[in-house]
Amino acid sequence: MESLLSAIEYQDPAWIAIAFIFGLLVQQVKLPPMVGFLLAGFMLHLLGVQQDSFLNGIADLGVTLLLFTIGLKLQLKSLLKPEIWATTLSHMAISIVVALCFILGLGMIGLSVFAGIDMKTAAILAFALSFSSTVFAVKTLEDRGALSSRYGQVAIGVLVMQDIAAVIFLALSSGKIPSIWATGLFLLIPARHMLGKVLEMSGHKELLTVFGFSIALGGAAVFELVGMKGDLGALIMGVLLASHKKSSELAHTLLGFKDVFLVCFFLTIGLTGLPTLETFGAAALLLLLIPIKVILFYVLFTRFRLRARGSALATLSLANYSEFGLIVTAIAISTGWMESQWLTVVALALSASFVIAAPFSFISDKLYTRYRRFLKNFETKSRLKGDEDIDITDHSILIFGMGRVGRAAYDEMQERSAGKILGIDQDPKEVERLSKTGRQMILGDATNPEFWSRVAHGRSSVDLILLAMPNGSSNVVAGKELRAKGYTGPIVAIAKFEDEVGELKAAGVDEVYNIYAEAGSGAANKMQTLFKLAE
Repeated sequence: MESLLSAIEYQDPAWIAIAFIFGLLVQQVKLPPMVGFLLAGFMLHLLGVQQDSFLNGIADLGVTLLLFTIGLKLQLKSLLKPEIWATTLSHMAISIVVALCFILGLGMIGLSVFAGIDMKTAAILAFALSFSSTVFAVKTLEDRGALSSRYGQVAIGVLVMQDIAAVIFLALSSGKIPSIWATGLFLLIPARHMLGKVLEMSGHKELLTVFGFSIALGGAAVFELVGMKGDLGALIMGVLLASHKKSSELAHTLLGFKDVFLVCFFLTIGLTGLPTLETFGAAALLLLLIPIKVILFYVLFTRFRLRARGSALATLSLANYSEFGLIVTAIAISTGWMESQWLTVVALALSASFVIAAPFSFISDKLYTRYRRFLKNFETKSRLKGDEDIDITDHSILIFGMGRVGRAAYDEMQERSAGKILGIDQDPKEVERLSKTGRQMILGDATNPEFWSRVAHGRSSVDLILLAMPNGSSNVVAGKELRAKGYTGPIVAIAKFEDEVGELKAAGVDEVYNIYAEAGSGAANKMQTLFKLAE
């Protein structure tokens, strides 16, 4: 315990408190708190604050847990889909070539620190700038409740493919070649059954949390031990457990810890390097590549049959530079391939890309709605499996969100609706699982403006809609979308917090059920019934 406390500088709690204050202030203007954390880092950096072992250690732990939880929600076979692997490889190849030509062009005209840049330095910079931030994108998708949506899964798949490419580069360029013992890692595949049984035995409380930490950090340690990147180990350990029925619960259990640890990550980004006028100008020039990155992602996503909205939202979540770019640059500098000033340039470009991308991600739905007609011109006529036009003319009750509340409501209303009830969920695994139980299910996202265009012909037959999605903002968006599309029937929604009730009412919801506040009254009613039976 003393060694841990000794790693904490007396000012570290103050820096974290300042990050909280900035995050709170930024949230008041409807921006993601991560923007505030970054701004706090910049301000502390200007005041002369330096990184220390505690902040760096907690930041690394946050990234490790992040990759582990990504793995828990990822199906490995999804990486084999063309919209993921083909998009990733095509985007990386084209963006590297474009960035290389751009950087060499700046060097030829002698602009800023690019004057006299050599081919090796330019190539490494182009490669470092080809990645998108896993931390930023996942946090953005989490805040939107879209990690399980089709476009969210595609974006995560692209990020995982990029991360794998980065890990391969780091392993080769740093001279860190896997040892012969790395072949033993294949034993983890059959061992996943044993890990699954231990996960099952861990229950639902503190043992589950300890299990998650042990597997994430243990997997990272084992991979480091055999000469491979530890973060890749955490990701793979998550993938091995992704098919387990408790994987979602485990990810949710680690969510709070991960969010706290990632505060330090964003702080350390802001505390990286002292910028000069030249390095700041060079970073600003590199930001000119982001629009090209955005256009390229959107065109590729639509070419691989994603709908216009999904392509736009996935693109905006990837419209930034990556923390892996810093790592790639740092390794290149340590091997003598680049001058140290480039680390500051990449750090500034990365930080600025976060600040610029965050507001656009937050208003992505509004941007799509505004430019919808233009963006839909890029859609292909064919659709991905599970994203085809659907018919709901034979259903009178729709339930969006088939979690515990949605499933209970479905089963309760099934007989009363004479079987004319339909469950809708954005998680493909959940749709497949519930369909096997005999429930009528389709894959769909109630927050997607394109959803009702897919079912417009059956809209008039719907008599009742329940919004039971776990993310309160998703229910608010869905309520507004339903009313905007002309649905005049009754809408019922669930809420977790009291302040969500007013928002849902304002969005056009007729009745709101607070699942926490009314759970107690429901239990009391059950108790009264039992008392009457006992008399």
